[in-house]
Amino acid sequence: MGLTRTDTPSQLQNSRRPARGVIAAVVENMRRNLEPLRYSTLAPSRYTVYLHPREHARLEGIIPILQEQTLRALAEELDRLNRRSPVRRLFGRLAGEAGDGICSASGDWQVEFLPDPDGDMKEGDLLVDSELVLPARPDLGVGERTRRITTIHAGQRTTVRDQTVSRTSASRPAPLARITYRDESGDHAFEVVKDSITVGRGGIAFPVDVRIAASPDVSREHVRIRRDPASGAFFLIDLSSLGTTLNGRHVPRGFDESDGAKRENGAETALPDAARIGLADMVFLEFHKVG
Repeated sequence: MGLTRTDTPSQLQNSRRPARGVIAAVVENMRRNLEPLRYSTLAPSRYTVYLHPREHARLEGIIPILQEQTLRALAEELDRLNRRSPVRRLFGRLAGEAGDGICSASGDWQVEFLPDPDGDMKEGDLLVDSELVLPARPDLGVGERTRRITTIHAGQRTTVRDQTVSRTSASRPAPLARITYRDESGDHAFEVVKDSITVGRGGIAFPVDVRIAASPDVSREHVRIRRDPASGAFFLIDLSSLGTTLNGRHVPRGFDESDGAKRENGAETALPDAARIGLADMVFLEFHKVG
């Protein structure tokens, strides 16, 4: 693949992430996604690694070796974490740590290396996803959940996203609201069945409930719609770069930006029972509360 207008061969060489750095990033992600239980600690067993397409093409010939050495590194790190002195084990038990060590959640490690499908990553960037299925806790009224840890390495900066999704029950819950809209792929309808949903273009680092096919004017995570379980009222939170309108009027931005990091500031706007939500004046959602 040819060079871009601004990249020289030396700049591309410097931006490349060594294969050993990819392995280290997967191991670090595993350490971030450990889940202590009563008698043991679970480590996620499935990892998906996304690379810039040019970086993926460069490593494609050695990916089987990269996978084998990543699996080996995960097993060695697990062994290292479990190899503690008797004194440390005693202090760990006194501190409430699980007593029977750390184990892979499903027994076998799975690691997959894929090119970035969204075109967001620069050469040298790295995104590692891990998924850990958490057991149900009937005593707390909690069903089976999946926790997803996404670690994004971009230049010298590392960002971690943590999302836990509860498994939907076999019987579909009654809708709380309905959203209809038209985007570049046609007409769509979406039923809101939980208390918080995110709408936007989505992407590998930005899981959304309603994925919009539109130009980059619509942000990856554009808005969040939140329902207050106590009152049943809905609220709109703007997470976008180019703004959100409610019935033609702009709503306040729901985040502050500092040093390139976005932090939600608590600003939200009450949603009427019927509303028209504009995403960067490109796509419009028709929102209707049910009941």
